[in-house]
Amino acid sequence: MQQLTPAGENIISDISRRYNLSFDSAVRMLVSVNMGGGSMAQFSCPELGSGQWMRGGMTMVGDMFNCGLKNTVNNLCGELANALASTQMFPPAAQGKSGGNNWWPGDLGSPSSSGSQNNIRYAFFPQTQRLVVERDGQVTVFNTLNHQISGVSQQQGGNTSLTFSSQFGTISTLGLPLISGPGLLPVPSNNFAEPPVSHFQPPLSPPVQQNYLPSQGSSDVMSLLEKLGQLRDSGILTDNEFVAKKTELLNRL
Repeated sequence: MQQLTPAGENIISDISRRYNLSFDSAVRMLVSVNMGGGSMAQFSCPELGSGQWMRGGMTMVGDMFNCGLKNTVNNLCGELANALASTQMFPPAAQGKSGGNNWWPGDLGSPSSSGSQNNIRYAFFPQTQRLVVERDGQVTVFNTLNHQISGVSQQQGGNTSLTFSSQFGTISTLGLPLISGPGLLPVPSNNFAEPPVSHFQPPLSPPVQQNYLPSQGSSDVMSLLEKLGQLRDSGILTDNEFVAKKTELLNRL
């Protein structure tokens, strides 16, 4: 069973007594509300059955026509959400070393959700509005503001930031205030070799000679036009010089 702080045990004992529930069932409902960020819960326990609760929304229970059960679940989850927002219900997790089970800062308590993808893992703490991300052994803490995070995914490609789903849509961690840590800047991709840096300086354009192009037939003129285009593309001829010579050649056709 999930451990509670002394204050959490007192609150759950009072709630279980008033709602005529066992202590274990009250704790199970507390965990469900906590995993939903204090605004929703998907629950299953012997005394209340299975269902879903959403703050300010619809409450669904297995016995759909039992209005009394719906009211009980709605009131119970509302009280549990308020308790999570005002009291440290779960003992803080000891901060572990990189690679341990509890790798986040210990003063954040227990996350409502956590996971990992590739070389990144994350934990979300709705009570303290924190999202903690570890990449390559380095831990970064973000302020989630008023976002209620429901899912986290890693962007593909060279950008190793995370995106998450909240009531405002899809948000990137790059847009969250950074509390501590190195952040999640993009990692350069090494999939392709960098082109060599050329220090070649093209020579200055030679002075235009009036007799540069002799009188030629149509096939020779076309060949010379191609060469003129190559000279312009390589920077040997300027655009003005290219146009002038092109005009002169076309006049020979």
